[in-house]
Amino acid sequence: QVQLVESGGGLVQAGGSLRLSCAASGRTFSRYTMAWFRQAPGKEREFVAGLSWSGDGTNYADSVKGRFTISRENAKNTVYLQMNSLKPEDTAVYYCAADFAIIAGQSQGQYDYWGQGTQVTVSS
Repeated sequence: QVQLVESGGGLVQAGGSLRLSCAASGRTFSRYTMAWFRQAPGKEREFVAGLSWSGDGTNYADSVKGRFTISRENAKNTVYLQMNSLKPEDTAVYYCAADFAIIAGQSQGQYDYWGQGTQVTVSS
């Protein structure tokens, strides 16, 4: 079992940056593949970025490539999402997810554990 708590969301102007954090409970955090998803109003939840448990496999949605970076700090049981050059279309609730797997896939169904989400709002 792992519990996930996101933080770092807020209101930012277009072109700005935010860093989201996801703190995980449990002693086996380093063995979990982690990912970020987001859900905008009226839309389905979508994959944003993923990072394998080993830290050397990343996966990004095309819409965020070159702007977002996922990373992890196992000593702190934390995964981050650095978001730069934010756009109004990045506005959504951002969720952290975890899975005991090798590859960070883009399917929601892969992930067994989810946080409650943190709101990101980008104004134009």
